[in-house]
This record gives sequence, C-alpha cells and structure tokens, in this order.
Amino acid sequence: MGKRVIPQRRGKGSPTYRSPSHRHLAKPGYPKSQETEGKVVDLHHAPGRTAPLAEVEFENGETSFMIANHGLWVEENIEVGPKAKVEKGNVLPLNRIPVGMFVYNIELEPLDGGKLVKTAGTHATVVAQERKKTVLELPSGKKKTVDNRCRATIGIVAGGGRTDQPFVKAGKRVNSLRSKAKRARKVRGVAMDAVDHPHGGGDHQHVGVPSTVSSNAPPGRKVGNISSKKKKKDKKKKKKER
Repeated sequence: MGKRVIPQRRGKGSPTYRSPSHRHLAKPGYPKSQETEGKVVDLHHAPGRTAPLAEVEFENGETSFMIANHGLWVEENIEVGPKAKVEKGNVLPLNRIPVGMFVYNIELEPLDGGKLVKTAGTHATVVAQERKKTVLELPSGKKKTVDNRCRATIGIVAGGGRTDQPFVKAGKRVNSLRSKAKRARKVRGVAMDAVDHPHGGGDHQHVGVPSTVSSNAPPGRKVGNISSKKKKKDKKKKKKER
C-alpha cells in the first residue's frame, strides 16, 4: 500500500506543511484611524516574510506593524490619511495619489489592511484615475482596477535584491523555505512508483493518462494541469445554431 500523495498530506494541515507561528512576528496592516500621524519605533526582521516590518507608534496611542518601504529609518514620521503629504512611506487613499507614483500594500476593499504587492522589492504603478476607480499596473504587468477609497503606501517595499545572495548550503535553503511552509525539493510524479503518485509506474517515465484533470477532482487525483473551464459564450452559440 502506497503513501498518500503530497496534495492530500498538505490538505491535512500537519506540522510538516504548516508555517510555524513563531516565525510570524505580526500581521502587517494600517491603523484603524484614517487620519493620524506616527513615528517609526523599530524595524523588525520577520522570518516568515520577505520584507522587514516597521513598528509604528501613532499619536492616538495605537501601535501598528507596517511593511517597511525602501529607505525607511527609525524615528521617521509617517502620515496616514487623505491630507497626508505625497511622500514615500506615507499612506493615502488611491484617489489622492498622482498618476505614475509607485505604491505597495494596496487594499482591495476599504479598510481591509492591504492585500496586494507585499513582497520585498516590488511595487505597483498608478496608471489612471477614474471617477470611483483607480487603475494599477501590478508587478506582473497585469492591470488591476480598485476602488479609489482603498489605501496604499507610497514607495517600494524594502528588502529588494534578496535573491542576489546565494544560499551556498542546501540546509539554509531548506530552513528558509520551511518558515514559509514551502518545500525546497520537489520529486517529479513520473519518477515515483504507481502506488505513490497517479503519474508513477510504467516501463519508462511518462504520465500515461491525460495530464489535465477536472477542477472538481479530489486532492489525490488533482495532479498535473487543471483543465480550462468552458465559456458560457460557446453554449449560447450552440443554442442559436439549433
């Protein structure tokens, strides 16, 4: 009897595939107050993240952990709100940020704390301003339209160039990816035995079955490429032809 395939073991939620809680310093976000000013108290290394976190104390007594921007230093002032200056490190609604500015930690819904562009060295660009929406160009090059009441930080995420320095030792890479609940090494399914993976077995290494699977397939069967969904337009055309 073979072992369970990796998607099944990962879905179980065992400690092997769970990101350790002690490696996550805090959940970064924005202060609850929409109009305030604070000072950077300290910069923290967050092992479970690619970017450092800035501990900011605001004038209303609230303390928040925010994703640090490139060039941030301790005791630097940070302004939050629509009346804040358009300078790096400050947090403003998207409708107050000029076209062409670099932004990161962008909210998808107003006051959700930031969901987009949080990786070290990345930034999005404000492409256009509409009446109620703002068009952004993400690091992938994709255009994204967001409610212009959502907040974002001006600048670039700190920690850029982290991939330039090699790990040198395999163990360092394993420990680094373990903090993010990722595997450093991956074995191909066709290289396994038939009892260990749906693609395993045979006289030579080949998949042997269709490499596309349904999105409704169970975790043990959902390996390879997920088949594309049929468009509704095609169904309408068939009805017209009939």
